[in-house]
Amino acid sequence: MVIISELPKQNRFVAGFGRAVTGLVNFMLSISTARSRVRQIEALCAKTDKELAARGLTRQDIVRHVYSDVY
Repeated sequence: MVIISELPKQNRFVAGFGRAVTGLVNFMLSISTARSRVRQIEALCAKTDKELAARGLTRQDIVRHVYSDVY
């Protein structure tokens, strides 16, 4: 069964505007997340091997550690 509903032009505009705002917010959040991850990687790369070992990390593990919630 197919249901077709015709939205008035004003409602279509509001729905389209809402999708555009949602897309913009999601884009800004992804930029913010990426920047914070880069800062975290840079901070860990600046540490000595001894400091990394104290945290249980090696240089090869830095990116995996920062992105552990994604992978």
